[in-house]
Amino acid sequence: MRLVIARCQVDYAGRLTAHLPMATRLLLVKSDGSVSVHSDDRAYKPLNWMSPPCWLIEDGNLWIVENKAGEKLVITIENVIDEVEHDLGAEPGLVKDGVEAHLQELLAEHITTLGEGYSLVRREYPTAIGPVDILARDEGGAAVAVEIKRRGEIDGVEQLTRYLELLNRDPLLAPVQGVFAAQQIKPQARTLAEDRGIRCITLDYDALRGIESDEFRLF
Repeated sequence: MRLVIARCQVDYAGRLTAHLPMATRLLLVKSDGSVSVHSDDRAYKPLNWMSPPCWLIEDGNLWIVENKAGEKLVITIENVIDEVEHDLGAEPGLVKDGVEAHLQELLAEHITTLGEGYSLVRREYPTAIGPVDILARDEGGAAVAVEIKRRGEIDGVEQLTRYLELLNRDPLLAPVQGVFAAQQIKPQARTLAEDRGIRCITLDYDALRGIESDEFRLF
């Protein structure tokens, strides 16, 4: 992983255009090729980014990051304040709560719990910021990203929102709808999700276990 603190401006050109004026920012380059631009606020959320597969070309003080769709992130560096690079090694991944992991497994096996005509694409669908629990297709063939929690809170909605932002950049998937599924969903989380166009579903763990099958599992 490479971290560069630099005074820079950033321009994004794709389906939309965006401009970040000259300021001091953190540039994060990961081993998967992704490049993200961060400020000293917004917690973990970048100001802008390019997800893999993408390619970084450095030409002096100009960084050009381009993906297979032709979208470009152009970073103009005025000066570099600090830079460090380190190999983090293999990531063991997030170990889910036992009930939460089983909910994901059960919902994947009985994907029509989300609605008639739904089909499973795969569990743990990879994104640049971690895997979304389930990627499915609805009865019309549209992609649906599902985030599963034992207790649905605002953090879970924010997590799904970040996944949706990334997935909707993929022309092979977009537009991607969101479903927030949990055994219990707090009112504030439900309000935020629905305001962002994310559907909320309350899962009955005992009922899902009651219809659990012994069929061979691919994932």
